[in-house]
Amino acid sequence: MSSHADLQRLATPGAPEAPADLGVRVAEFRKLRGMSLRALANAAGVSSSFLSQLENGRTNASVSSLRKVAAALGMTPAQLLDSSTAHTTGVLRAADRPTLPLEGGDKFVLSLPPLRNFEVYAGVFAPGATTGPERYVHGNSQEMFIVTSGSVVLELSDERYILHKGDSIEYLSSVPHRVTNPHTETAEVMWITSPPTPDEDHA
Repeated sequence: MSSHADLQRLATPGAPEAPADLGVRVAEFRKLRGMSLRALANAAGVSSSFLSQLENGRTNASVSSLRKVAAALGMTPAQLLDSSTAHTTGVLRAADRPTLPLEGGDKFVLSLPPLRNFEVYAGVFAPGATTGPERYVHGNSQEMFIVTSGSVVLELSDERYILHKGDSIEYLSSVPHRVTNPHTETAEVMWITSPPTPDEDHA
């Protein structure tokens, strides 16, 4: 993977330009995420004309602008410069997964935004843990809920489903839902949502 040396080369006056395919890679990752040129420019805080010139190889990126564009793509500068990640932003190691707090458990983010078609979360529920005291909704997407270890109860509107390892259920994220683990063993689950719902809609 490209490292600090690549960034240092960009920061050094008179140094060679960034790899010639940097602009191509920016364009590929932008399209992979379903972002328009204007949307990426706005997210990165750069001008559309600069981004267009960068993607077409007519200008180079400073360290500052490279970091901004990479962050807007949900990547690190090293990942953006790494030619081995032509079709992915790279591996997200378990130890590096960002988490969201739950009552008695954790909700791990498995897919980093922005993604065009889906998002994935993995939850670890200690005995007695829940997603919260109330059922919640987020957007109106198709959601697949899968139990990968242990057992949980999924409350879906007025229905209750006891789900064990390997069980799954599909529903709309606009239907009020809640997960609890009333059992004595830790449970692990996954949510797969398509399309992604806005961050502010998540519980």
